[in-house]
Amino acid sequence: MRIRGLVAAAALTAVTLLAGCSSDPLAEDYLNGGNENYITGEDILEVPEADRGEPISFQGESDAGMPLQRSDFDGQVLVVNFWYAGCAPCRAEAPDLEALSQKYEGAGASFLGVNIYDGADTSLAFARNFGVSYPSLLDAREGTIRLAFAGNIPPKAVPTTFVLDTEGRIAARILGQLQERSILDTIVRDLVAEGN
Repeated sequence: MRIRGLVAAAALTAVTLLAGCSSDPLAEDYLNGGNENYITGEDILEVPEADRGEPISFQGESDAGMPLQRSDFDGQVLVVNFWYAGCAPCRAEAPDLEALSQKYEGAGASFLGVNIYDGADTSLAFARNFGVSYPSLLDAREGTIRLAFAGNIPPKAVPTTFVLDTEGRIAARILGQLQERSILDTIVRDLVAEGN
């Protein structure tokens, strides 16, 4: 009886670990969309200015231990990328996100990562390995940043990239890996121009 209980516990632990590697609550298709009244492409959703909701409000601590909140970026376009280190598409898109963050540094847009799974050491190691210079907030324990975005336009996948306008409202969402750098570049450029 005791051996059977130990085997069952080991099997449950293995299933739990495997499930943690293969999916995340963000990766599951919950809330069934929220695409009504929005312009949508296959994986890209742009929200017309008149249809944008209230500004997103969130705060957290970066992987470097620095407190940050959305309002720190008031007056700027803010690109928010949900990711984690073990996510292959997150690794693939990291160079494009970094290149765009460099392009727009001091030019009306900032970039911010939200690590949904890892601790600070893993998050910082990823940043070093992939040359990512912008900060990432840690959201694995609390999930409060994911919750802030979980209204009508939820993340729904990892990676997901949001672009907030200069008022902090969701203006665009890109589900999954960024396929073309130029797509995000165009969205950011247009929003920077809109805010001027």
